[in-house]
Amino acid sequence: MGTLAWYVIQSKPHKENQVCAYLEAQDFEVFFPTFRVQQTGSRAAKPRPFFPRYMFVHTDLDEVGTSALQWLPGAIGLVQFDECPATVPDTVVHQLKQRVEAIDTGGLIFEDLKPGDLVRIINGPLAGYDAIFDLRLNGSERVQVLLTLLGRLVRMQISANDIEKRRGYHL
Repeated sequence: MGTLAWYVIQSKPHKENQVCAYLEAQDFEVFFPTFRVQQTGSRAAKPRPFFPRYMFVHTDLDEVGTSALQWLPGAIGLVQFDECPATVPDTVVHQLKQRVEAIDTGGLIFEDLKPGDLVRIINGPLAGYDAIFDLRLNGSERVQVLLTLLGRLVRMQISANDIEKRRGYHL
């Protein structure tokens, strides 16, 4: 009997969930890091891969054999160097899990907003006003926008769900 190790499997484009489901059905321990991404104006957050097309599987290759992981539906196969399956240290996988968890519990990531983008406030007492997106606040689902009130630019913190990006506008 060999040793348990983390290996990396590469999937075909957009087949990560299929490969993960197959591996989990075969009782493999799989780590497929994802984080939530919310597009502005959308209520539902979508999971996105941290490493698109790559996932980690914890197994003993001596026991299961490389072919069990090399020929999976939806997969390209094990990541290899000089025809030897690459391993990832346990500490690296542990740190990745912590990092992904911190991102996921720290709030949503807004993939399509950049500082300077023009946004419209769609909810709350300022609904209907245009503002300039400034930044996503750390550890929350709130954002900071710049709003012109009484002739001057004012920083305001509001819920990220209360804004939507105005398409085609950027300062």
